[in-house]
Amino acid sequence: MSIDAASLRASSAAARPRGRGRRSTWASIGLHGALVLASLIAVFPVFWVVVVSFKPDAKAVEATPTLFADSSLDNYADVLSGAKGSFLAWFGNSVLIAALTTVLGVLLAASTAYALSRFRFPGRHWMLLSFLVVQMFPFAVLIVPLYNVLLTLGLQGSALGLVLVYCSTAIPFCTFMLKGYFDGIPADIDEAGRVDGLSPWGVFWRLVLPLARPGLAVTGFYSFIVAWSEVAFASAFLSAADESKTLAVGLQVFVQQNRAEWGHLAAASVLVAIPAVIVFYAVQRFLVSGLAAGSVKG
Repeated sequence: MSIDAASLRASSAAARPRGRGRRSTWASIGLHGALVLASLIAVFPVFWVVVVSFKPDAKAVEATPTLFADSSLDNYADVLSGAKGSFLAWFGNSVLIAALTTVLGVLLAASTAYALSRFRFPGRHWMLLSFLVVQMFPFAVLIVPLYNVLLTLGLQGSALGLVLVYCSTAIPFCTFMLKGYFDGIPADIDEAGRVDGLSPWGVFWRLVLPLARPGLAVTGFYSFIVAWSEVAFASAFLSAADESKTLAVGLQVFVQQNRAEWGHLAAASVLVAIPAVIVFYAVQRFLVSGLAAGSVKG
């Protein structure tokens, strides 16, 4: 028994929802044109920073700049060789601080979020509220009290003190994010692990955390970016010595009151952005699912 192709098209057209009309050609052109324009506007500043990074300082701010004229790798050579600032020392400090902040922040936030998701204890709701309230304060308000705390502990001017400061600002957001993700993991998995003889820590470490990898990726990336690009706390809590600065603070040496080395600043900015881009691409497959789960659950 053969079926007419025309009847198949007619039946499929009848089954198609009437509320969804096909977008017209001009509407599609307008939509794609707007998306292309928005993409160009977003990408152009980054592209121009890359272009300026290859130009001498005097040519970087010309009224009629050229795209490829006078381009060279001299700015990158000066920055990496130490002729312009202690870039490699700043880079090492930033890597150390960002790595410690990411590891400590994710571990503390994950354990706290798991406890808030699975257990009911007195003060649980007040604890969640306190995390929310902490996020409402701008960083500038926290500098003085945190400075006094670090001074009392003897950690003022040290990398460890700055790591603790970054953890105190990153953990509340990370805890909220991970709690929403843990709420979406069935509690039956915990019970099955305890039946198999796992301790509460074993259930958390061996069963729950592997299932929460998207949420951990989001919180890890957030903690890394907080420590990698933050300026105010790093300027206030680290030693004034040039070798003790982080990258975000060290870049200020290229723009002083009486001079501005825009070419070297652009080159250093490109080098600073590379590790953040690498980390982003390493966790990008987890970001969408982790953000969606943490935002709609719990």
